[in-house]
Amino acid sequence: MIPVAIDDPVLQERFSTMHPDGMTVFLLGNGDMRGAFFHGTRFVSTMRAQHALGLLETMVLGQACLCGALLIPTMKGRDRSVFRYDTQGPAAGFSVEASSDGKVRGYLLQNPIPLEKEPENWDLAPYFGEGTVTVIRYPEGYTEPVTGKIEIMHRNIALDLAEYFLRSEQTATAFNSGIQFDREGRVSGAGALFLQTMPGAHPDIVAAAEHAFAAAPSLGQWFAEGGDREDIIFGLFRELQPVIALERSITFDCPCNRETFLSRIRSLGEAELSDMRSTGPDPLEVYCHYCSSVYHIPLKELDRSI
Repeated sequence: MIPVAIDDPVLQERFSTMHPDGMTVFLLGNGDMRGAFFHGTRFVSTMRAQHALGLLETMVLGQACLCGALLIPTMKGRDRSVFRYDTQGPAAGFSVEASSDGKVRGYLLQNPIPLEKEPENWDLAPYFGEGTVTVIRYPEGYTEPVTGKIEIMHRNIALDLAEYFLRSEQTATAFNSGIQFDREGRVSGAGALFLQTMPGAHPDIVAAAEHAFAAAPSLGQWFAEGGDREDIIFGLFRELQPVIALERSITFDCPCNRETFLSRIRSLGEAELSDMRSTGPDPLEVYCHYCSSVYHIPLKELDRSI
C-alpha cells in the first residue's frame, strides 16, 4: 500500500490527546460469552484518507471496516475473512477483508454514492436495497474457502452481520459500530463492539450480557469525548466478571505492492503482453481497489527476462 498522509493539523492534535487505537478481547461469565471492543478513530481516518472519501462514504465503509475488524477474534492461525455486502440500493455495497494478523482493508462498490438529496441523518438504510451478505473464510491449511451467504434483512451493517452469524453459522452474535464527525466533517471518534455466545452458555449470563450490550452508548461519541475501552468493558459488563484475554493492534493496511502487480502482469500470456507493449499506455497504471494505491509500471519492465 502507498500510504496517504493525514496532513490535517486538527486531526493530528486530536490523535495526540485521545486514547490509542486498539482492540481488547475479553470474556464474560467465566467464559460463557466472548467479546471484543475496538477503538478505531485513527483506523477510520486512515481508511478515509486512502480512498479520499466523503462523509456518507466514510460512514458506510467505516462501519463496514469496523465490523470486519471484529471478525478477527473469530480467526485462528493465519486465517483471513472477506465480509461483502451486495445491494441494489445507491450504495451498491462494499467488500472488506480482515486477516488474523490484525490488518483490514476494504472498498466501496460505488464511490461516490449517488445522492438525490443531502442526508438528513446517519440512518444508512435508504442507501441499501435488496441484496446479500456474504462472508468468505480462508482458514489456514484449507485448499478451498468456506462461503456463507444470506439475504439482507435489516439494511443495517451491524445487524445484518449478526443475522449472518445466527443463520449461517448458528451462533448468537451481536455487533455495534459507531462513527462521530465534528462540525467540519472530520472523524472525531470511531469504535465497534462485539459479543458472541459460547457453546453451553448459561441463559442468565446470555440475558444479562444482551441487556448490557443494548445499553452501550454511542461508540463514536464515546471515543470522541475521551472514553477508553476498559471503562466500557469493566463498567457496562461489571456484573458479568469481565476478564481481559488479550490486546490486539488493528490497522487499515493493504499488502499490495508494485512488485506483486508486476509479477502478475508478467504472468499473462505473450499475446496479451505484446498487445500492451504495442498499444500502451506507457507507463501502465495499476490501481488497487482495496486501498486506492496507484502503481506505474513502464512497458519495458514487462520483459520477463528483466
